[in-house]
Amino acid sequence: MSTVEDIRALIGPATPHFALQILDRVAQLIEGLPPGDPARIEGERAIARLERLAKDGQGSGHVQEHELPLPSLSLHHAGDAE
Repeated sequence: MSTVEDIRALIGPATPHFALQILDRVAQLIEGLPPGDPARIEGERAIARLERLAKDGQGSGHVQEHELPLPSLSLHHAGDAE
């Protein structure tokens, strides 16, 4: 069974490069948990944060030769118009 601490430990070191992979792992962890479960609520918040991180990039930290924020990647869901 997943806990809030499990979710937080998983997303703590997230970077734009790995945000979508971590998002998938969080989704797997909360799959099947009831809607009011604290781990599910935290996981849903984490998924939203990871989607923003993947889309918008990282806005802080050491960056060589680049302006902030760093572009990451576009989130295109199946069926979305491009």
